[in-house]
Amino acid sequence: MVSNMAELPGFSLLLKTIARLRAPDGCPWDRKQTTESMAPCLLEEAFEASDALRRRATEESKEELGDVLVNVAMISQIADEDGRFGPDQVARDAAEKLIRRHPHVFGDQQAKSAEIALETWERRKQQEKVERGVDRSALSGVPSALPALLRAYRMGQKAAKVGFDWPDSGGPRRKLSEEIAELDEAVADGEHDAVSEELGDVLFSVCNLARHLGINPETALADAADKFQRRFGVVERTYDYDLRDRTLAELEVAWQRAKSEPRD
Repeated sequence: MVSNMAELPGFSLLLKTIARLRAPDGCPWDRKQTTESMAPCLLEEAFEASDALRRRATEESKEELGDVLVNVAMISQIADEDGRFGPDQVARDAAEKLIRRHPHVFGDQQAKSAEIALETWERRKQQEKVERGVDRSALSGVPSALPALLRAYRMGQKAAKVGFDWPDSGGPRRKLSEEIAELDEAVADGEHDAVSEELGDVLFSVCNLARHLGINPETALADAADKFQRRFGVVERTYDYDLRDRTLAELEVAWQRAKSEPRD
């Protein structure tokens, strides 16, 4: 809890540190960076922070969120030096957008549920698009740089908000079965491009089903990958990390043993 919102010495220290690193006698690496070169760093740090938060790793989450802030501060400092925008403007614009999109908090409107609050946010967002003359598509706010699974999930969410959706999970479940059948046909035909397309449709359908079930597919897949890594590690240790000459039956026995082991 921030005891005094008017005093954030940590943020001030961070901005001063970044400015010092970018000074003429600062760090050569930091001085060499541009907003374009820093963009992949920001993306990587955001993923690392997301992973730490997913695992509820408190200290790691704090550290990774700090790395995200470092990248935001660095990019804003570079842009400020170029006369484009600075850290304070970035923060101010973000705060003003939050105020605009929360009239039920900062205005005279009411929102008695999270769903109504989200609808208010989306209406304000669309209104701002109209005022700025930008792409008004419901899907325009989904970044193409997102991981494909998460991008598909967010597209489904956006489309659903304007009524393009099934009424319940039965629809996407039937669609998934339909797409799997089409994938089987493409595999039988043996055409690589068709198989790739149909497999993509299956994955997209999985995202829609996950959304209807209240599951984030990116998180579910990350958890599944963690589980596989944990169990595969048990199999590797069973045979001293040499699996090449083991039979499938031996590997299956070790895998079943790994499945029965309790999690740490």
